Amino acid sequence: MTLYVYAITGEGHPHRLDGLTGVGSRPTPVRTVTVGPLSAVVSEVSEDIRPKRRDLQTHQEVQERLMADAVILPLQFGYLAPDDRAVRQVLEENAAAYLAALGRLEGRAEYHVRATRQDEDALLRRILHDSPEARALNERMRAGESDPQLPLALGELVAGEVRGRDEALAASLAGELLPYAREHVTRPPASPDFLNLSVLVDGEDEDDFLAAHARLVKDLEEGVELRLNGPLPPYSFVG
Repeated sequence: MTLYVYAITGEGHPHRLDGLTGVGSRPTPVRTVTVGPLSAVVSEVSEDIRPKRRDLQTHQEVQERLMADAVILPLQFGYLAPDDRAVRQVLEENAAAYLAALGRLEGRAEYHVRATRQDEDALLRRILHDSPEARALNERMRAGESDPQLPLALGELVAGEVRGRDEALAASLAGELLPYAREHVTRPPASPDFLNLSVLVDGEDEDDFLAAHARLVKDLEEGVELRLNGPLPPYSFVG
């Protein structure tokens, strides 16, 4: 029977899985496959698993239940193995790496930080106020000049200003949070975000990290939203 794999855990994890069923249209009980000091948390499936809402939620709930008790190595949605034997083989072959990763993540959790401009008009007003060149181009257009190059020039200038200001603000926001992070990963943000940051935070630093985030939210410039999601399974720091 094909197995869906949720996470890898270490020796001593309590595996409180009673009453927990897994993904798929015919959910089966969640259980473990163990080799030495490592266990894989799995459930049996009889179909291809696609990212449907119910299955995504189940995947997350299983991992959150596990993470509440001890450190885990979470797997991304959709990881399948042909049978128990294949799972045991993977655990045996990668035991040293898995144990090292579990040790590195012990007592830590992942947080996602994203920043978005909610009010682009507010930024445009600031650019027109701060940039004599942008202001001059805008005034020429408002005065009725018909040169087709004017809107192109203004658009390029404003786009460059927006990009530069977003990059500077992203660096500033990250700089305020990274002192509280053990590790971090910065990814290219997807529009309309201009910051996409994942941080690994020690439990003992969590309160200070959350306080720093709250200060940033309070002091944000007009039209900017800073979103925090976590604590989460440390997907970004498993590898």
